[in-house]
Amino acid sequence: MEKNKTEKADDKKVISVRIKRKPEPAASATLYKEDDVRRMVTEFVTSWIRGDIIIRFPTAAELAKQTPLSIAFPTDPSVNAELKIKEHYVDLLSICAGIKPASADEQNKAISEVFKMLLMFRSANRIEGKIISNDIEKRVEELEKKQKNQAKLIDQITAHLFKPKKPKTKQSKS
Repeated sequence: MEKNKTEKADDKKVISVRIKRKPEPAASATLYKEDDVRRMVTEFVTSWIRGDIIIRFPTAAELAKQTPLSIAFPTDPSVNAELKIKEHYVDLLSICAGIKPASADEQNKAISEVFKMLLMFRSANRIEGKIISNDIEKRVEELEKKQKNQAKLIDQITAHLFKPKKPKTKQSKS
């Protein structure tokens, strides 16, 4: 009997469980998604490689103004700084392009760094030209295809309209 009482008491115990929902990551509140940043970096780099934009990297003279002690040194460290900035940029592009082996995290970091550089170059007015979107290229290709198809249709219509007519022959009744 005592067992029945304890079993009944155990049956009556209620276990309350709280299920906490995972908070959504802050990425949903960001202005650009990861794919958007990737696309912009791709367009930026492609435009730079094509020569559609020119990036004016900081020159040794500009960097020397920031470090006035460079006059005391026989070799100007600002020249090395200029080269390091350009080398760093090319290294990041090599990682983004897959030329330089890197892990997925390193690739994402390189894309983020190039995006930051894009923002810095733009804010410092160091980019000349227009960054051409891949969407524009696709649109131009589609328009060219449509134009070719329309030209074919026009040729077919004009060939049909100006086809010499066969003379009608009269059949004699016998």
